Amino acid sequence: MTESTKSVLTTASGIVLPPEPAVLRVATYNIHKGVQGLGPTRRLEIHNLGHAVEQLDADIVCLQEVRKMNRKEEQYFERWPKVSQAEFLAPEGYESVYRTNAYTKDGEHGNALLTRWPVKGSNHIDISDHRFEQRGLLHVEVEVRGRAVHAIVVHLGLIPGSRVRQIQALQQFIEREVPPGAPLVVAGDFNDWGTHIKRLLASYGLYEFEADGLSALTYPSRLPLAQLDHVYVRGMTPTGLIVPQGRIWWRMSDHLPLIAEFHI
Repeated sequence: MTESTKSVLTTASGIVLPPEPAVLRVATYNIHKGVQGLGPTRRLEIHNLGHAVEQLDADIVCLQEVRKMNRKEEQYFERWPKVSQAEFLAPEGYESVYRTNAYTKDGEHGNALLTRWPVKGSNHIDISDHRFEQRGLLHVEVEVRGRAVHAIVVHLGLIPGSRVRQIQALQQFIEREVPPGAPLVVAGDFNDWGTHIKRLLASYGLYEFEADGLSALTYPSRLPLAQLDHVYVRGMTPTGLIVPQGRIWWRMSDHLPLIAEFHI
């Protein structure tokens, strides 16, 4: 069935049914800079992460702790990619958008967004709350089936007060940059072990899928105790959440990926 024939369905008696809702599949994943372990025992996981991102089969993939470059690791690992991690992880046919949050002695890292739909524009703001944590918001406008969908990738701070101020900065950014009626996705690592941020976002009209008995724990990946990773939306209906499980996933990062589906 083609895209055009899916839009109109007719029963045997000739009754025209409403169009099938368009489903948007969004994943968020903190990739821990593509390396696991410490010191001489650390291992390069970016190649495995490339296969993992492809398996997520998401329309939009929001990534955190993505390295643009790192001179020390490039010298240490023989198979270090020749391009940025955002470019390297993008499956065939996807566009990648990356912006730096943090500059270090050996390189820089930040947030990235990969999408199978056309990118119409992007921007970035610094939401660092103090000099010990460099944080930012990556905003990308994607055209999904002819409609603009706005996606914001976040990685909030470790201090509770910082997260509250960063959510306030997020809300101000949304009011300034995102049209009120446009579908909006806010996804990433919120670093929140409670429900305070969830309540704040709900007051701004942003919600995620919830169901009785649903376990969406994502951190730490080996033995998940908390859901630090979330996908919130406005102007779309959340329909489900998936957290891939198993040894293959916890070996690649200290976070598990989270996949969410929505009707636009």
